[in-house]
This record gives sequence, structure tokens and C-alpha cells, in this order.
Amino acid sequence: MKYLIAGLGNIGPEYVNTRHNIGFMALDALAKKTDIVFESKRYADRAEFRFKGRTFILIKPTTFMNLSGKSIAYWLKKENITDENLLVIADDIALPLGSLRLRKKGGAGGHNGLQDIIDHLGTEEFSRLRIGAGNEFPMGYQIKYVLGEWTEEEKNILLPKIDTSVEIIKSFGTIGIDRTMNAFNNK
Repeated sequence: MKYLIAGLGNIGPEYVNTRHNIGFMALDALAKKTDIVFESKRYADRAEFRFKGRTFILIKPTTFMNLSGKSIAYWLKKENITDENLLVIADDIALPLGSLRLRKKGGAGGHNGLQDIIDHLGTEEFSRLRIGAGNEFPMGYQIKYVLGEWTEEEKNILLPKIDTSVEIIKSFGTIGIDRTMNAFNNK
């Protein structure tokens, strides 16, 4: 059984510690814990590991956040993975900082990266882990906020949640989306 885990973000050193790169952060934490390395491939940086008899393909799209759908559609097809075995990890400013919400389907909620994935796949029927980035910004400063860097105080709240996201990814592939939602949502 294979799973595609896509962490959303933007490539380049200027985006490394930004709120919009939380998907990349989650996959980097997983790579560190499993001692794997990402390699540059077509449309994404890619890594792979096995856990409890399952193969996890991790991708960090290199198409930039708002064009993530092209990368994800390509890797689903290349690896012959169904939409059911896709988990997308993205930031969400509608959630309080550090909140984790796992859903098995849904709309984009104003997130351009998720909207591009929906457009490319032609469905909203794929799992997503939304990690709260908070919304402590004045009206009209959303873009500046999500592309801004984490404060030390925010990192202290966020880093334990990134560790939890690693466990959610493994759980998603081993016990399924429904049991994983029951185990981790609202905790």
C-alpha cells in the first residue's frame, strides 16, 4: 500500500521560516525522524520511507504554493496512488496558532494552494491536515502575514504540534483517515 503525503510551501531560502511553509516543516520533521533525505525530482522534492508495511512518498512541491496541484497530480499518477491515499498538509489562518484539524474532504477555504489541487484533481475528496497559523494581522495584510517569519513565541507553540503532525501522517497510513481523525482531532 502506498501513500502520497504532500506538504505545501514555497521554495527558496526567503520562505524557509514563513507561516505559509508549515507543510514543508512537517515533512522536514518527518524526514529527520526517519533519517531520510529529499531529492530534487520533477515538480517536487521527494523522499520515501516504509513504516509498518506501507510506503510513504513525501513531496514538497517546487511549483510554489498556489500551483501545487500540478505537482500533486503528477506524483499521484506517477506513483499510481489513489486520491484516497493522498494527505495534503497546509497552513490555515482560520485556525488558532498550532491547532491541528484533519479532514477527509472539503473545500479550499480561501487557500489558493488547496484550490489549485482541487482544480487539478477535479475533486475535493482528498484528506488534508490543516495546521493553524493564527490570524494576528490587520485587515489587508494577509499575504504579508502568511509570508512572514515565525516569531520565537510562535515557534514554541508550533514545534510540538509539528511533532504531532508526524504521528498523524504515520497514523493516516496505518489505521486510516477516520480512526486518525478520532484519535487526533480536538486533542
